[in-house]
Amino acid sequence: MWIDEAKIHVAGGRGGDGLISFHRTKYNPLGTPDGGHGGDGGDVILEATRSMNTLLHFNHQVHFRAEDGGAGGPNRRQGKRGKDLVISVPVGTIVLDLHTGEVIADLCEEGTRVVVAHGGKGGRGNSAFVSNRWKGPKIRELGEPGEERWLKLELRLLSDVGLVGFPNVGKSSLLSRVSRKKVKVAPYPFTTLEPHLGVVEVDGKSFVLADLPGLVEGAHEGRGLGDRFLRHATRARILLHMVDLAGVEGRDPLADYFAIRRELESWEELRGKPEVVAGNKIDLLMPEELTRRISRFREAGVEIHPISVVTGEGVGELLRHLARKLEEVPRGIPGAAPTTRTWKLVPRKGFRIAREDGVWVVEGAEVERLGRLDLSSEDARTYLEEQLERLGVLRALKRAGWRGEPVRIGRIEVEFELEG
Repeated sequence: MWIDEAKIHVAGGRGGDGLISFHRTKYNPLGTPDGGHGGDGGDVILEATRSMNTLLHFNHQVHFRAEDGGAGGPNRRQGKRGKDLVISVPVGTIVLDLHTGEVIADLCEEGTRVVVAHGGKGGRGNSAFVSNRWKGPKIRELGEPGEERWLKLELRLLSDVGLVGFPNVGKSSLLSRVSRKKVKVAPYPFTTLEPHLGVVEVDGKSFVLADLPGLVEGAHEGRGLGDRFLRHATRARILLHMVDLAGVEGRDPLADYFAIRRELESWEELRGKPEVVAGNKIDLLMPEELTRRISRFREAGVEIHPISVVTGEGVGELLRHLARKLEEVPRGIPGAAPTTRTWKLVPRKGFRIAREDGVWVVEGAEVERLGRLDLSSEDARTYLEEQLERLGVLRALKRAGWRGEPVRIGRIEVEFELEG
């Protein structure tokens, strides 16, 4: 089974907790703070590989989580960093945020990697909080949770030439004839239900030919096999547009050509893409009728290459023309989606105060780190209040109208007694 779309959930590993520990000796019964820091959680990484050509694996496994960081140890021992989780995906996979539609990465080269969920930072142990004010602090930070998100994966096949056209015009037959790829061929529409790739060799050169499922009018809106397969054409360097020149299905081949062109033009990534037109099934036409039909295309401004996949007539000339055309088209990744990022601006220095549903929210990198404190100890609660006073947060809250309501800092929500 060939699958070109998948939805997965990824989560970075949780950071390890810092440790409250004291190194006690005979002459130092109170002990020296020596709690170590927790290790960072592992990242979730997607890596492109050519050893896969489908997203079928993700039908069986949807949730992926990297390893958590280890807790800090005594004697200032650092916790172990969690192992990264590397997930292999086929070359040509586009990674999007499922909820926002943001393009996170376009993995269009072998070995390309992207971090899709960062691991949480490890918490500091009590050895980090020693100061003139705190000689023996019972203060530590808890590890941060890793990032979590739902992703949508879209596979777009990478090929040199993409075969497009109405169903049953002979695309699969051509691929079978010119490459070693054997695909299902039958005299009814939509025989091809999934794209196929084949390697074509001509005059000592080779290129990859992709047979895409047949299109119909309205395909860009999802009709027939729909836009699900149109997007694969965006990665082809050249389109080979095949028509049934004999009109076996009772349709006008020139009208068919322009109908498919309208579908291709409806996709911005396909507009202006180089195209070669081939008219198949010429073995079913008399010479006079063949000449007349070729003339109709040329009068409409369309250069057509007459071929017969059954007899092989004209096929060699078509392949040589495609090889020459490919030399004129720059390499690279046609239709590669741009990478965009949306950032939430949180001040690194200073802070910002807002009110949400009766809770005061304080944002800012320095302040939010205080939200990692383990408030189960009296020392930690006192330390938090002192730091908020030092940073001017409590004064700013009072000026903004705070009257003792809960305050959210990072992951914690606290209440303070309002003085005066």
